[in-house]
Amino acid sequence: MRRVMIAAALLGALATQASAEAYKLTADGNTMIVSCFRGPWKDVIWDRPNSNFIDSLIDFGYDYPNAHAIAERICRDDRLVNNKEAMKAEMIRIYYESPEIRAKTRILR
Repeated sequence: MRRVMIAAALLGALATQASAEAYKLTADGNTMIVSCFRGPWKDVIWDRPNSNFIDSLIDFGYDYPNAHAIAERICRDDRLVNNKEAMKAEMIRIYYESPEIRAKTRILR
């Protein structure tokens, strides 16, 4: 019984240390929520995109497979962990280099 309580306390401590890195980007009248679940370690182990990140990419016109791939790429990049400015810059770079956005830009010209 004591071991179970100690294990539960350790798991609780780890769960409270896990965090979500999030920020918002606004373009074309839409708001992109870049949000990643981060595990309790600085290494990229548990890092995954939160559903609101993928949903906001879909709102920007990406299909689900591409939205999921982009979100995974951002959240799993070890250079971007705990570096919100670099994460933001990388997401902006991906956004402007994507074929979907280039196609929309050509239509507007």
